[in-house]
Amino acid sequence: MPSKDPRRPNILFVLTDDQGYWAMHCAGNEEVITPNLDRLADEGIRFENFFCASPVCSPARAYILTGRIPSQHGVHDWIRKGSMKALGPGAGWDDDRAIEYLKGLRAYTEILAEHGYVCGISGKWHLGDSIHPQKGFSYWHLFPWGGGHYHNAYIIRDGKVEQDPRYLTDVITEGGLKFLEMQADNDAPFYLSVHYTAPHSPWDRGEHPEELVSLYKDCAFDSCPVVPGGHPWQINSAPRGRGARRHELLSGYFAAITGLDRGVGQLLDKLEEIGALENTLVIFTSDNGMNMGHHGIWGKGNGTFPQNMYDTSVKVPMLISWPGHVPQGVVDDHLLSHYDIMPTLLDYLGMENPEADQLPGRSFAPLLRGESIDEREHVVVFDEYGPVRMIRTREWKYVHRYPYGPHELYDLANDPDEEHNLIDDPGYQARVEELEAELESWFLRYVDPRIDGAKEPVTGKGQIDLAGTLGQGRRAFADDWWYIDEDGKPLLNKRFFYGGAKGR
Repeated sequence: MPSKDPRRPNILFVLTDDQGYWAMHCAGNEEVITPNLDRLADEGIRFENFFCASPVCSPARAYILTGRIPSQHGVHDWIRKGSMKALGPGAGWDDDRAIEYLKGLRAYTEILAEHGYVCGISGKWHLGDSIHPQKGFSYWHLFPWGGGHYHNAYIIRDGKVEQDPRYLTDVITEGGLKFLEMQADNDAPFYLSVHYTAPHSPWDRGEHPEELVSLYKDCAFDSCPVVPGGHPWQINSAPRGRGARRHELLSGYFAAITGLDRGVGQLLDKLEEIGALENTLVIFTSDNGMNMGHHGIWGKGNGTFPQNMYDTSVKVPMLISWPGHVPQGVVDDHLLSHYDIMPTLLDYLGMENPEADQLPGRSFAPLLRGESIDEREHVVVFDEYGPVRMIRTREWKYVHRYPYGPHELYDLANDPDEEHNLIDDPGYQARVEELEAELESWFLRYVDPRIDGAKEPVTGKGQIDLAGTLGQGRRAFADDWWYIDEDGKPLLNKRFFYGGAKGR
């Protein structure tokens, strides 16, 4: 039987891809259908102010595992190259090679494995060298890349790359269910990561099961604003549209969320079937936020160029449940970050964190025990996306773009939707200077100068090699830009230069 020791609970960690914090029924969105996420919220804690540390997928996965910000682990953008060697001529990745982006960095899953946990992962990895198990995982059921179509996707099973014609969300769920079945007769505690590619694009008709899409046939999608003219920085490679095209894309996005919610229900049912549910800590979150029309943007942090730091991009869902142990039906409003996950889990499990002094995160484990935590400091949330950095308090947000801007300042107490940039208002220059100094001081404390994102030409179009001096002079970030129109048709290709942030 799986672990019954309350000091060593099993852990189910579910990570979705591009799910906005607003995209759950339990968060107040009456349009999206998420009964199993609602169940987790009812049986645990829903965190209202939880943030990613970089609003794009690969950096998010890296800092969740290692507790390190991008300028400490070196993954500054979504990984475009380095997943694995080519599958063969015509496979579409003929020039790829395997790069282990987190080599030499310690993950909390490695510490769990050293303490007797059996660690498994099913779904999206997107941290390089996908064919080889890493970071303490002994069960390795992976989608090799960052995104793609939801049918006929490649899956790594038992070290072999296979193509599966079925709906990818169901295939990822199936991989998690198989791992849980394998633990049914195992006394050791287990850790299972289920990393869905959903609800990442594509959202076109035919990508998602019709029984899910049809649930939104008559949905008005009022939760997704229509901003006339859109955002002036909107990238032209993001799926987007008006009228019928908008309804098609939003139906696909919402259907993808309902599909992964169905998978969460199946995982919970399997835990109950094998007698593990009563001693399993369940964590649900997303890698980053998402704009589906919010601020006139379709996309996340790289939905605009230069990259944005709106709350809709950096704020993520976070649900934590373990009935009988974690308080039930609680809505918590502390400002917390993904870089707090590693110290929190190790603290909660009573395991030493050997690198605590090097990591920016702090444990919020007392909240999981029904205890209080102090507001740790005046400033509690920081973000970075290459040369774009953010500092956020309860009342203020300051965004700094190296080397030349543009910068932003928002009075969140009076402008929670971030509609009025006060950066040029003479009455707020003292506030700007204060926040900029706080931001500079914090990053100076934690940044590894060899991989400092403020010095890297990160464009939002993908990372293709190791960053900084670790890349030994190779170009690490893509700068090609492809354009599509609002019907999804390609227009042209172009290369661009991010002012002042020169590459090697």
